[in-house]
Amino acid sequence: MQENEKLPAIEKSPDSKKIEAAESVSFREAFRFWVKLGFISFGGPTGQIAIMHTELVEKKRWISESRFLHALNYCMLLPGPEAQQLAIYVGWLLHRTIGGIVAGAFFVIPSIFVFWMLSYIYVSYGQILWIASVFYGLKGAVIAIVAAAVLRIGRKALKNEVMWSLATGAFVAIFFFKAPFPFIILTAGIIGLIGGKCLPGKFLVTGSHESSDKGGERTVIGDRTEAPEHTKPSLLRAVKVIAVCLFLWWSPVLLFGAWQGWDHTVFREGIFFSKAAMVTFGGAYAVLPYVAQQAAEQYHWLQPVQMMDGLGLAETTPGPLIMVVQFVAFLGAWNQPGELSRLTAATLGALLTTWVTFVPCFLWIFLGAPHIEQMRGNAKLTSSLSAITAAVVGVVVNLAVWFSIHALFTDSAGIDWFLIVLSVASFTGMARWNWNIIPVVLACGLLGLLYKRIVI
Repeated sequence: MQENEKLPAIEKSPDSKKIEAAESVSFREAFRFWVKLGFISFGGPTGQIAIMHTELVEKKRWISESRFLHALNYCMLLPGPEAQQLAIYVGWLLHRTIGGIVAGAFFVIPSIFVFWMLSYIYVSYGQILWIASVFYGLKGAVIAIVAAAVLRIGRKALKNEVMWSLATGAFVAIFFFKAPFPFIILTAGIIGLIGGKCLPGKFLVTGSHESSDKGGERTVIGDRTEAPEHTKPSLLRAVKVIAVCLFLWWSPVLLFGAWQGWDHTVFREGIFFSKAAMVTFGGAYAVLPYVAQQAAEQYHWLQPVQMMDGLGLAETTPGPLIMVVQFVAFLGAWNQPGELSRLTAATLGALLTTWVTFVPCFLWIFLGAPHIEQMRGNAKLTSSLSAITAAVVGVVVNLAVWFSIHALFTDSAGIDWFLIVLSVASFTGMARWNWNIIPVVLACGLLGLLYKRIVI
């Protein structure tokens, strides 16, 4: 793949002669963005999707609103971290398979090193006060990012009272009745399918947003962009994708088992988290209770309180929230290293677990995305996806409320007024003055350090 490879030109509508086609995105430019995203992807899936929406749709104009939501809705239906899968999808659209690999890999790579370092510090020295203070301040940034995501996505998706009702129903179902995420999405899709026939004006709301572009600018991947050749389904390509991904997925697990034995902790972690990668529907929050129970009670890899510490680290570090499984694997292999040294076993366990958790994401996207792209413009699919998008807003609100409750209200200290002020100030700046994510995160971390170390 050449770095200056160009995307197909955008088709011009007859009434838009003055609108020029958007410039293509060079591979080098996209590479720089995906690397940066890996370092600023705070806030869990909600914050990460918000960051990509802001950068890719609103600022860089690499993909249109409807194409972004179309890809997001598909990723929400898959097992695994939807934010990373969305990055893979967009990277694949822009620059073929290599673009998807770069986008997905660098979404995770920075957090691998951050989590390894924090895990080693945790097992070797316990909690370090200044690190905990920085993480404390980052909670304010995370809450603001999540709230901004709710506002931004809601404005785009909730176009009428039907969409508002679907979002409200999804929130009530998951927050008060603990309804499974796949059930909510499936129900919304069925409602959209039926509603598209009965009330098409209320359900066919996920359409083009290019007409409102300012200054005559166009998106690189827009609603009228001609489909690139690599997005068309192919049986031979599908077979190759399955073969290569399955080989990459399982070969490290089997090689380690043949080297250290089939009962070694690292091998068992590889098997367990490979199975978890196939059932993680509904995001990290849906699967973490299962992981915590199995890791703590069945395998005895760590204590329940350590699982909560790992979740706290995952909430306030860049990368997918499901990265907490690397922490679980590190502690599990550290506590049960076999004949290896503790650090060697823990490092290999962490790396193998991360590998088997994220490699399947590339399989789901590279295998299914061509078919999803071919279904764009289908009225039945559009109405279903519009309903799913509205339901996703309700689920996002649930995540925002869940995180805010746990961050701002504690049993020991009551209401955390400092975090409330920090969150409100950060949210106001992002929503009203378009503050950039990076300075918000850095400022919140610094203020948290100063507050904990100086004020208290």
